[in-house]
Parts: sequence; C-alpha cells; structure tokens
Amino acid sequence: MNPTVEPALPGLHRTRIKICGLTREADVDAAVAAGVDALGFVLYTKSPRAVAAARAAELARRLPPFVTPVLLFVNETLANITAASAQVPGAILQFHGDESPQACWAASVQCQRPYLRAARIPLGEAGRGFDLLKFAQDYSQAQGLLLDAQVDGYGGGGHAFNWSLLPPNVNAHLVLSGGLNAANVIDGILQLRPRCKTLSVDISSGVEVPGQKGIKDPLRIREFVAAVRQADLQLNLVRP
Repeated sequence: MNPTVEPALPGLHRTRIKICGLTREADVDAAVAAGVDALGFVLYTKSPRAVAAARAAELARRLPPFVTPVLLFVNETLANITAASAQVPGAILQFHGDESPQACWAASVQCQRPYLRAARIPLGEAGRGFDLLKFAQDYSQAQGLLLDAQVDGYGGGGHAFNWSLLPPNVNAHLVLSGGLNAANVIDGILQLRPRCKTLSVDISSGVEVPGQKGIKDPLRIREFVAAVRQADLQLNLVRP
C-alpha cells in the first residue's frame, strides 16, 4: 500500500540573524549558542569595534559549521581586502562605505566571493529621497543589501531610519539594520518582510553592554533572537 502523500506547505518564514562587531571569544560563543546565523567582524580601524584581520580569523575559527563569518570593510584598498579575505576562508564580504559597483566586483574577485552592500539611508523624512530601487539595480550582483541608518562613523550608532518610507516591492534580499533591539525588531520584520525576496536582520549596539562598544551582552542576544523568532511565528500564522 502506497503511503499517503501530504500536500506541500507554503514556504515558512525564517529570518536569518547576523550579529556584528564581535571582539571577544565569549561573545562569539554566546551568539552561536543563541542560534544566530552569521557573525560580523569590523575591519575598519576607525570603528570602536575594529579588530585586525588576524584577530577576525582567530575568532572565526571558533564558529561551527553553517555559521557564517562576515568581514566588514569601509573604503578599504583592494590589497587589504584580498589579504584579509585570505585569512578567513568562507567569509562573506560586507562593503559599508562609498564603494562603487565596480569596486565591489573587483574586491569580491568578480563575484566569486559573495558580498553584501550597505545602503546608508538618511534619518527621518530625508529617507524618502533615498532611491532604494536604483541602488538595488546598481548593486544587483550583491548577495544582499544591508539597510542601515546614515550616521557618522559608518554604522553602529544605534539609530533606526524610517522603515515605512521604503518601497513596497524591492527585488532583492534585504538585511534590516540600524537601531534594532528586542523591542522593535518584530515591528521591523513585519513591516519589511512582505516587501522583498527575503529579509534578514543585523544588530550590533542593540545587544551590547550599555556604554561598552564591542562588548556583547548574552542576555540581550538571547532576547533579540527570541523576538525575531516571535516575528517569524506571527508571519507563519498568517502565511498565504
């Protein structure tokens, strides 16, 4: 007798989570234990969360299979990007400065290494003038677009842009960042998930010990992950 074949369910939403600005082994371990998907290491010397490429490689070696390291660069030279990438095999690159599509293409070895491109969106009503559709077209070779608030210092400032001003339909994989925390991430996911191919989230200051940039709080990490999963549950309950 043939077994009954159940009808396929519509795809379930699972928001992938990246924590950025890791500097300590304990924080890497706490993020992995909480179930995050990717960890970001800032290779921008002016950032208070900066680590050297060798240190990023050391921390990345603690990662288990299927947790991805991400190397963040800001207007870095091609030589330095190439050297750092060689020290962390399998890392995704993240370009967070003013890198052109051509510069991203070259630094990613003609897109042989996947990369994210950060879109720095002005705060408040000024965000209405940011053309995300054109940005997505210009950086169509990126694996995803990271949406961050435009602040001094290229990110990590703990400010959120106005999510409601984003276009209703963006043909790209988006990563929501900028001012996220356990209290507002559910609203951000519910607002933006219907507007794009897939949605991930990226957090740094929102899971740090207050006043200590680069030092993560295990409890805040767990609370953030739990909030993201709550948003996924809400989306799956109302899936088409």
